[in-house]
Amino acid sequence: MLMSARLRPPDLGLMQRRDITHQRSVRSISASSHLILWLNKLSRSRILSARYTLSVARSIAQEQDILKLPARKIPPRLTSRRIGIHTSSAGGAQNAAERAYRLGCNTFQMFSSSPRQWAPYDLGRPQCDEMKRLREKYGLKPLVIHTNYLVNLASMNELFLKKSIEAFRGEIERALMLCAEYLVLHPGSFRGSDREQGLMRTAAAIAVSAQGLDLAKAGLTILIENTAGSEYSLGGSFEQVAEVLDYLRHLVPVAACIDTCHTHVAGYDLVSPQGMQDTLKHLDQTVGLKHVRVWHCNDAKAACGSKLDRHQHIGKGSIGMEPFRRLLNDSRLARAAFIAETPIEQPGDDGRNVAALKRLVRKKSELALG
Repeated sequence: MLMSARLRPPDLGLMQRRDITHQRSVRSISASSHLILWLNKLSRSRILSARYTLSVARSIAQEQDILKLPARKIPPRLTSRRIGIHTSSAGGAQNAAERAYRLGCNTFQMFSSSPRQWAPYDLGRPQCDEMKRLREKYGLKPLVIHTNYLVNLASMNELFLKKSIEAFRGEIERALMLCAEYLVLHPGSFRGSDREQGLMRTAAAIAVSAQGLDLAKAGLTILIENTAGSEYSLGGSFEQVAEVLDYLRHLVPVAACIDTCHTHVAGYDLVSPQGMQDTLKHLDQTVGLKHVRVWHCNDAKAACGSKLDRHQHIGKGSIGMEPFRRLLNDSRLARAAFIAETPIEQPGDDGRNVAALKRLVRKKSELALG
């Protein structure tokens, strides 16, 4: 979804040179060049921007919005890991940063628009400036944006694919305006096609959506998230995530986001010590641990291999507490961000899940001793 020119920051002038970059991108994926050409025609049409009141997946009443409580007088206790949670942007994108800090985070994730509406969010420069100020003040990094749930870049439906490309384009533009480090995307559903064509379609649509935008210069990386492995979903195996990354590596900055609940219900063993070692070894051999920039830390309500994506509070589900302790203290993952997307069923659940993750991190002295 293309934003109006008045909302584009001056240093993102490359947005206006899409056609030149598109021709270069088309030549870069020869195996799917015909697909990209078709997607380019599909994505040329523009729609008018529309304002809407930003809604969030979790109600503020249910969250007992932390902004309505007295502000922190003492900075939160931090650990040697970057730990955060998906926070609400109700009232303005910049409020997500303030909420994250008050919840004790040093990183966070948010939506940049409604997660279940096509209409674009009219993001203003004052919100972006205030977001930058708060992040610098509180040391919140990285900022992770999660893509709208409606986006399906593997869709076989021409109209739906067109809307998905426009929407994802808007996600990239807003992530750039907010100076986010990461933009998380589910690879999509290949219903009506086969898995291989779906993976190529997703990769080509991502390339088209990013044409003319210098993500590398802005420090923005698109993260492909693994999924629970339901019948038509892409990303249910590490190999599928790796395949999308391989298609895109020379076109746009890409890496991976691995969700613990998705990994568990897709059939990978995270629970037993040996199982986690084997799973991380498999992940390293396919995606590469150094390419996993964000871990979504979610316990699971469903059993291993069930393919049911139902998040649970940390330590309260079928994964349990110890696997998260092992994950957080693995030195190979020290540079990653660990972000919870746990349910909010009672007031304060978000803060309790952040605190649970932080308690699991061993002190640097303990880490040194092994």
